[in-house]
Amino acid sequence: MSLLVVGLSHRSAPVSVLERASLAADTQAKLLQDTLAAEPATEAAVLATCNRIELYADVDKFHAGVAELSTLLAQHSGVGLEELTPYLYVHYEDRAVHHLFSVACGLDSMVVGEGQILGQIKDALARGQELHTAGRLLNDLFQQALRVGKRAHSETGIDRAGQSLVTFGLQQLAAGADPECWARGKRALVIGAGSMSSLAAATLARTGCAEVVVANRTRSRADRLVEILQQGDDTAVRARAVEMSAVGDELTRADVVVSCTGSTGLVLTADALADALGVTLDAAPEAPAVTAVAPAPDDVDQHAAWVENGSAASAAHAGPVTAPRRVTVPAQSTGPVRLALLDLAMPRDIDGAAHRIAGVRLVDIESLAESSADAPMAADVDRVRTIVSDEVAAFGAAQRAAHVAPTVVALRTMAADVVAGEIARLDGRLPDLDEKQRAEITQTVRRVVDKLLHAPTVRVKQLASEPGGAGYADALRELFDLDPQTVAAVSRADLNDPNRGRS
Repeated sequence: MSLLVVGLSHRSAPVSVLERASLAADTQAKLLQDTLAAEPATEAAVLATCNRIELYADVDKFHAGVAELSTLLAQHSGVGLEELTPYLYVHYEDRAVHHLFSVACGLDSMVVGEGQILGQIKDALARGQELHTAGRLLNDLFQQALRVGKRAHSETGIDRAGQSLVTFGLQQLAAGADPECWARGKRALVIGAGSMSSLAAATLARTGCAEVVVANRTRSRADRLVEILQQGDDTAVRARAVEMSAVGDELTRADVVVSCTGSTGLVLTADALADALGVTLDAAPEAPAVTAVAPAPDDVDQHAAWVENGSAASAAHAGPVTAPRRVTVPAQSTGPVRLALLDLAMPRDIDGAAHRIAGVRLVDIESLAESSADAPMAADVDRVRTIVSDEVAAFGAAQRAAHVAPTVVALRTMAADVVAGEIARLDGRLPDLDEKQRAEITQTVRRVVDKLLHAPTVRVKQLASEPGGAGYADALRELFDLDPQTVAAVSRADLNDPNRGRS
């Protein structure tokens, strides 16, 4: 079995496609269950965030796995396979491990170094465990990815290479001014009470906003977030919760709005924003669109080559994307900003037409992607890349060594059975042996067997940890005529160990 990941992200697809392909929680669960029901996959996990959707699986057939996972992503996202295919990337075995470790460290994030992805990876693992779709490989992989991500943040200054999307978004709203000075004394409205909205509310409180109002469909969650804000030792912010029905009234008093909900439709329309500001949307002059060239992804494998050619030889020539992607970004209205909007949702919460309203400044996921593309790369990023490379090599070696371990255990079990059988035969031949003599003979035979097996079993573990070493387990089974069912039973026992993989 081999690790395969098929996905799309802000590096490979425009925001409009990511919006349409976003997966609700129940859809993710159905995707995992359907992936396991598919023939090529025995394990599955899905990592779905506001700017990436990735399906991980342990497959026994590469090409069949790619085709099946791609089809399943298209079916559950609602985006047709033909349309989705050009934006999909494929990573296999060590490349797949390298990709997830890079994601965990924030190297593949829209804002380099952001740490929120660790929580999302943890959630993806928990979902796979809860649904019993994550087996030994994916448990090991995601657990190690979390450790690698934590190591990168603790041993390097990767946090300084970028900020969280919330902080970076507020910097964009401030338009070059110090965010704390810009936010001080402002009234903020936060729509949503999830992890991102909670982070936004806490950040606004710390930056000096005079008031933070939280609106959420579940009032109790909004109340809880307000309670947390008021308990903070580092803020003196006024905070209150309101029903979603009160958002229109709160817009008339707000200076800053941050929205991040799980809604599949718009939460704030352009008309609602225009009404709150007392202007007519139709009368607002429409600013011309600006076409910007987004930098090409550093290392995105085009999935189209796999599907179209269907051969390893063709796939080997499918190199990274080199052509720049043109993105049309609506220009912001000019003049003083009366209402600053930060939309961190995917799909978007705030109508993109809000940019046409005089006095409104809108920053969303797409504009954040454009702004962060030119962020300078710190030397710490190179250090994190080294950590990732080292950890990928170590993970591969550990997995290969683990692959041969059940065979070694089965061999030693067979040897122990042989010793026990011969001692039983000895008892029949020499029934007059006393207990001391019998114990001495038994220990001697066991020592002989252990010494004979020690060198080959140690050596096979060493060889198996090297690239291409998977064949040594097969050779060991063949040479000693080990029962495959016995080896499989050892593997299952290891997998079912309740203490395995816990950290």
